[in-house]
Amino acid sequence: MDEIRKLLDEIIDKNSLIYGVLSKVKVKDEQNFSKVTIKPVLIKNSINIQFTYHYKNKVMHKNIDLNESSNEVVKLIDTYFRQAVLFTTEADYQILISKKGKVKILKKKPTKSLVDLSHNRKKNYLIEEGKPCPFLVRLGVMNEKGKIYSKKYDKFRQINRFLEIVSDVISKVEIGESFNIVDFGCGKSYLTFALYYYLVDILGLDVNIVGLDLKKDVIDFCNKVAEDLNYDKLKFIHGDIKGFDGFEKVDMVVTLHACDTATDDALSKAVMWNAKIILSVPCCQHELFSKIKNPIMIPMLKHGIIKERLSSLVTDSIRSNVLEIMGYSTQMIEFIDMEHTPKNIMIRAIKKDNCNKKAIKEYIEFKEFWNLENLYIESVFGNKLTDLLNINDNVD
Repeated sequence: MDEIRKLLDEIIDKNSLIYGVLSKVKVKDEQNFSKVTIKPVLIKNSINIQFTYHYKNKVMHKNIDLNESSNEVVKLIDTYFRQAVLFTTEADYQILISKKGKVKILKKKPTKSLVDLSHNRKKNYLIEEGKPCPFLVRLGVMNEKGKIYSKKYDKFRQINRFLEIVSDVISKVEIGESFNIVDFGCGKSYLTFALYYYLVDILGLDVNIVGLDLKKDVIDFCNKVAEDLNYDKLKFIHGDIKGFDGFEKVDMVVTLHACDTATDDALSKAVMWNAKIILSVPCCQHELFSKIKNPIMIPMLKHGIIKERLSSLVTDSIRSNVLEIMGYSTQMIEFIDMEHTPKNIMIRAIKKDNCNKKAIKEYIEFKEFWNLENLYIESVFGNKLTDLLNINDNVD
């Protein structure tokens, strides 16, 4: 089956599939499907492969992510069928399986045309499909003609969603002669490169961006890409969040999927710098799972999966509340669709005032409700937060 999988991966990667039919069942069974057809479909601006299972008196549909579709086809051929015909933009392929399991693949000239699924997914994107973008080409998201690789389309959407958020917040703050940005836990840095491209190449701003990560090989790779792209004011440094002191003044802090309390370290640094903008997508919040307690909430807390999700929401609510105490205007927004990852909440914070006394009262009452003490976020913010929480002024 390896040669079938190789062919399927190539077809999916090139986004060339038009239609496919799996037929000639190995064992006839009226209770089972007699054939399966496949075709690409557009769902919420993302391409999936739709599998249609044909039974005697009904059909059933299942939409499968591009990355998993090859596995499903191979499984179906291996288990149920002796033949498959795949119509692509480049060729028609007939796959034949003998009774002994021998595979034969016949290639013929293409006989079908691809239906355009992209007409309604290009609008409003800050980086358009069909126009080559240097960093996306270099990172393997699109080819040199601007065509997005199928397996990278979710990443392409995520990048554009991120830039939409950046476009909105950047218009709400004053941009000086230079604008310093730090991206904590940058990883392979798709979004860091996107940020530089948007702010420098599109908006023409004078920015300095530093990406920070603990993986040395990732940092070396990103610095090489930045050098290849001539992104002179984009640097990547190997190190952790707590120890970074590369800038005296930081205007914007980005922290995407920093694990557990590393998010709190990043938020503390951002507030210490009086950063104008904070964009944070927390990940893997474990601290409060064993801490949140309230007898009234037992119907939720007694179920581990619900308690885990609830503790994550409580954690992010506390983080947002702390930022409000520190004088930030905060919003919780959806970063990417829930169908792609449950870790999709972004805390978006913009510096406004010195202290929000109403937020202090809300914070204290919220902690009392959940019986929370000795929170990590309070330890990393230190006296700067403690002194504000000890304010005895009456607040409405």
